[in-house]
Amino acid sequence: MSPIGLYEPGTSPLHRTPAGVKFALLLGFAVLIFVLGSALPLAVVSVVAVLAYAVARIPPRRCWQVARLLLPLLAVIFLLQWWTLGLDQAGVVVLRLFAALAVANLFTLTTKVDDLVSAVERGLGPLRRFGVRPERVGLLVGLTLQAVAALSTIAAQTREAQRARGAERSLPAFAVPFLVRTLRHSDELGEALAARGVGDD
Repeated sequence: MSPIGLYEPGTSPLHRTPAGVKFALLLGFAVLIFVLGSALPLAVVSVVAVLAYAVARIPPRRCWQVARLLLPLLAVIFLLQWWTLGLDQAGVVVLRLFAALAVANLFTLTTKVDDLVSAVERGLGPLRRFGVRPERVGLLVGLTLQAVAALSTIAAQTREAQRARGAERSLPAFAVPFLVRTLRHSDELGEALAARGVGDD
């Protein structure tokens, strides 16, 4: 099972914080990350994001699984940015991505999808008079979070199968099965939504 995008049960202060409050804080944190333009404050923000995992009492096993998936990706991005934009800008880009991904993943680890959907629907309720359909927005948010978990699971399972075949360094051996399984998942999700009448109106 993949560690990304999956709820980790717990009783920490972050788990007990209402989903709507955490979602608002997540948006504010995202704005702060992209407003900051130098490496030092972004490094401080990144440290805060890491410490938040300790506050949430996320098991070290889950933290390592997330790091194992994200750090190689960030390393590649850092090298590409260093080559094209220089060392300073590469550090800014990677720290920004690291902080954003770390906080977003922590949000999914400490927030149930149903709680978030309910919070979004309640928050957008007053906008119904202007034509906004809160239940549709809530459904979109829920599907987005579940898609992150599903794609992460597919990627991990495909990587394990690739490793079992001894083709760890073959990009097609990963990309082709991952693409096929992703498309199959999309078809199944579309059929499930259609069977429930979503989008008929």
